[in-house]
Amino acid sequence: MKKYTKIHKLSNNKFLNLFKLDALTDSGRRFDYFFVSRRKAENIKILTNDMSAEGVVIYPILKEDPEKIVLIRQYRYPVGDYLYELPAGLIDAGEAPEEAAVREMKEETGLDFDVYYGGDEACRRPFFMGAGFTDESCNAVFGYADGEIGRDDMEDTETIQVMIVDKAEAARILREEKVSIRAAYLLMHFLHARQEKPFDFLAL
Repeated sequence: MKKYTKIHKLSNNKFLNLFKLDALTDSGRRFDYFFVSRRKAENIKILTNDMSAEGVVIYPILKEDPEKIVLIRQYRYPVGDYLYELPAGLIDAGEAPEEAAVREMKEETGLDFDVYYGGDEACRRPFFMGAGFTDESCNAVFGYADGEIGRDDMEDTETIQVMIVDKAEAARILREEKVSIRAAYLLMHFLHARQEKPFDFLAL
């Protein structure tokens, strides 16, 4: 059932744009519905009905010690504060999610990233981020981080602190800090993961 009559593009930004739907209730009453998209107007998902991801979130276990995970603490302008997050970023044109994860991991942390391909493929398919206000979806990419933390490739528009945390610190962060929901849910898995098989939770 089509629940709108027209789509209006209300902004012209390189990265993110605002759209307005002439939306319809189940009874046929018209109302305004606003959402944002990273896509060009002709490719927004209400038109294409696809789920392909615009970005990735990275679940990076430390290779030398799987009881530790790499987190970032990043300043987020909409909340005016730092959030604890997992490394993440946008998928460039022509990139596979795994390629984007390796690139973004290097850019944000300086660390190398070895992708883990085991587990159920359903855990790596795209999922929607916040469909009440955006059509954006995201792939999770799992694997091992290695190397030295560095800031050589970091963009100057990003204020990021890289940290390696153990399970006790991850639990404290969940209890006390401001955390993105993607990081929060994946940290819950991390807390219950076994050192010898840190990705067992990917077996559905």
